[in-house]
Amino acid sequence: MQVHDVDLRLLRVFVAIVECGGLSAAESRLNIGRSTISAHLSDLEVRLGIKLCKRGRSGFEITDAGAITYQASIELLQQCEAFANTVASSKNELSGRLSIAMIDTMVSDPRCAIPRVIAKLKGKGKNIQFDINVCEAREVETAVANGRSLVGIGVSRHHIRGLDYTALHNETNFLYCAVGHPLFKCEDKQINELIKEAEVITSNYMRDKESRNDGLNYQNSAVAYHDEGIAHLILSGEFIGYLPDHYAQFWVDKGIFKAIQPSKYHYDIPVVLITSKTNASSPLANAMIDEIKRCYSV
Repeated sequence: MQVHDVDLRLLRVFVAIVECGGLSAAESRLNIGRSTISAHLSDLEVRLGIKLCKRGRSGFEITDAGAITYQASIELLQQCEAFANTVASSKNELSGRLSIAMIDTMVSDPRCAIPRVIAKLKGKGKNIQFDINVCEAREVETAVANGRSLVGIGVSRHHIRGLDYTALHNETNFLYCAVGHPLFKCEDKQINELIKEAEVITSNYMRDKESRNDGLNYQNSAVAYHDEGIAHLILSGEFIGYLPDHYAQFWVDKGIFKAIQPSKYHYDIPVVLITSKTNASSPLANAMIDEIKRCYSV
């Protein structure tokens, strides 16, 4: 088949569906409704003449032909982007799509240099299209590994083969409670007893990607995928949970949050720049990586 612009658009929708694990899950990433996504997927299946996935009450499942098409789509889209960036570089100016995958809440960290990086690059090329995708830690790595994002800013305990990791700075997470929780105004002698009964939020986001052996009560009655979800649960006054100190500081300053025994309940994790060892680099990608390292002084 000949590939036209409409095919590329449909393939991007299909890639998003696979990477998000279903049509409904892809709505926020694509910013379109489920019915429209379903129509696009059906159009692509008709154009290709194959069944890409099974969808229905039993859930989403990619077919063998769909898996092959997904991998081919990734390669095709990478080649299209590389072509556009290479042609742009021939004009001796930076232009093209600059895609960054990032974990959430980085904007509240005063050490985050991404705004300065964007400003520096914008000054070097007025035709750069910035594309920032805020996602959970595992998806940041996946986005860089499959070429959907040129770089990632995230955290990782267990590195993925084929990716390079450059440490930028450490992020400290403390255990917080909010106004209304028994731990918020208790006396010091009551903390040890109350904390045994307190329900701790389980984070599927898992910035630290491994269980903390802190002896706390993880009952799985409250689960969150992002730090904002954890904050909502803490604000209810019913749960306690870990958050990055820079993100929680907003509520601490207002007297709404309190760190619980911060010398005991805390952990550090490195925030890293994630780049690919295998995906073909472009002048734009190299310029971004160099600027990130310069702004972070690494």
